[in-house]
Amino acid sequence: MAIRLYKAYTAGTRNRTVSTFDEITTNKPERSLLVHKHSPQGHNNRGIITSRHRGGGHKKRYRIIDFKRNKWDIEAKVASIEYDPYRNARIALLHYQDGDKRYIIHPRSLQIGTKVISGPNVPIEVGNALPLNNIPLGTAVHNIELKPNKGGQIVRAAGTYAQIVAKEGNFITIKLPSSEVRMINKKCYATIGQVGNINANNITIGKAGRNRWLGKRPKVRGVVMNPIDHPHGGGEGRSPIGKPHPVTPWGKPALGKKTRNKKKYSNKYILRRRK
Repeated sequence: MAIRLYKAYTAGTRNRTVSTFDEITTNKPERSLLVHKHSPQGHNNRGIITSRHRGGGHKKRYRIIDFKRNKWDIEAKVASIEYDPYRNARIALLHYQDGDKRYIIHPRSLQIGTKVISGPNVPIEVGNALPLNNIPLGTAVHNIELKPNKGGQIVRAAGTYAQIVAKEGNFITIKLPSSEVRMINKKCYATIGQVGNINANNITIGKAGRNRWLGKRPKVRGVVMNPIDHPHGGGEGRSPIGKPHPVTPWGKPALGKKTRNKKKYSNKYILRRRK
């Protein structure tokens, strides 16, 4: 994926960059795999805002993605590579030999017309899905399951990949993109290769309105609020937050405080925490 740069014709185009969308082959998604997804826009079932700064955004429809890759030993051909408004990675439409159609996350370098397959004994090639136990050490993988047959849950963002480090007993040790090292059941499936669209994190938004298209509303810093609105608020002129450590609007520690539950069941599978 290449990035297109703009000249400073206006304030909104100064420093603005967008994807060139070279790899995308069609702008018409598969209708049978489209659904409407209700967006609560930060409100709960009582209509109360529980997540601030959400709302608006361009109209969009959700593409049903096959994270499970459970059509074992049935070959599929890559029919198209498409844009997905709900993720920064691209998606690939697969046409299976039995007539079924499914979307998967598009791995880097997977081309139209390529044959992909999933199963325990398939070749180690980009786009194929196998159990972790059958993948060689050092292989880059993505779309990794945390529980067998649940579907891929981690390493799905654009440009990410995990590496298989070791195998011992019923568990495979994997190094994740966050540098966390953890053990995962050897029966869990993963897809070979790195997720495509590797330059997604190099894109500069450029103007506030572009964030509004994405459904993100404006944020206001706590230090410019009044004391009644935020613990950091108040003071004369440009004043510091006035506390030993930053806090959220509700007084909880913020910016660096670890929030993972110390009694979480999966802590025993984490060999090295992310930084």
